[in-house]
Amino acid sequence: MGRMQVSISARPDAAPARARLDAVLAEVPTRIIACSGGIDSLVLSVVAHRAAPASTVIAHTVTPAVPGDGTARVADYAEREGWDLRIVRSGEFDDEAYLANPVDRCYHCKSNLYDAVGELAASSLAGAVVMSGANLDDLGEYRPGLTAAAERSVQHPFVAAAVTKSEIRAIARQLDLGDADLPASPCLASRLYTGTRVTPSRLRAIEAGEALVRDRTGIAVVRCRVSGDAVLVEVAESDRVLVSGSILSGLADVMSTVEPSITSVRLDDLAYAPGRAFVGASETAP
Repeated sequence: MGRMQVSISARPDAAPARARLDAVLAEVPTRIIACSGGIDSLVLSVVAHRAAPASTVIAHTVTPAVPGDGTARVADYAEREGWDLRIVRSGEFDDEAYLANPVDRCYHCKSNLYDAVGELAASSLAGAVVMSGANLDDLGEYRPGLTAAAERSVQHPFVAAAVTKSEIRAIARQLDLGDADLPASPCLASRLYTGTRVTPSRLRAIEAGEALVRDRTGIAVVRCRVSGDAVLVEVAESDRVLVSGSILSGLADVMSTVEPSITSVRLDDLAYAPGRAFVGASETAP
């Protein structure tokens, strides 16, 4: 009897994607990368800086909506790679259009971010082009932040080089960064159902709640979505059994201590799905 062979899906080859990315970056000698601490912007920052360290600046904003582990990751990479890291103050928490959490909240967030990074570029990096880590896959989603970027001439090297998310992870492995499989971690405001107001205390409660679930269960991806005064906990179908009643009770205590308006916490009836908190004009929040 012949030996049974198990087919394993091949990971994409990093080399072609890396070559395309290098070619795009070579056309922009002076650049400032908006780096959130996610794998996309980290890879872009590493590649761009290693290619031209003297003319590459990395910008990061610290606000209540940015996960603390993302900021810590950026600081760690900056030290290891020798980045010229600049901390900018984006003004979305002074912007009522953002705080109201409308359908296009991301437009207002990115508008404030790119305005701040653009001011940095204008004041200290003559001719610098602002770049983001948006990738080819992002174009198939509703991302109003891309409109804000287009209005400010922000460039997206991964898009220009036709690089996908899986290829970005392949490049991260090629570079031996150690974070190639880093789970997606969008801003904390993405956990608020559309129409639930963005406040620093709600965001702190979300961050504390998700950390508690990860620490007590080992679950890598957890979302504490907030709709009004209710929290709905999302995890993958295979992880739902790990979220016990005692976990939910502890979660309620932690989150309500930080944000007293929270009155209920439960496991969502549905398994985790990206973007669940986004509610379109024809939909209603739970």
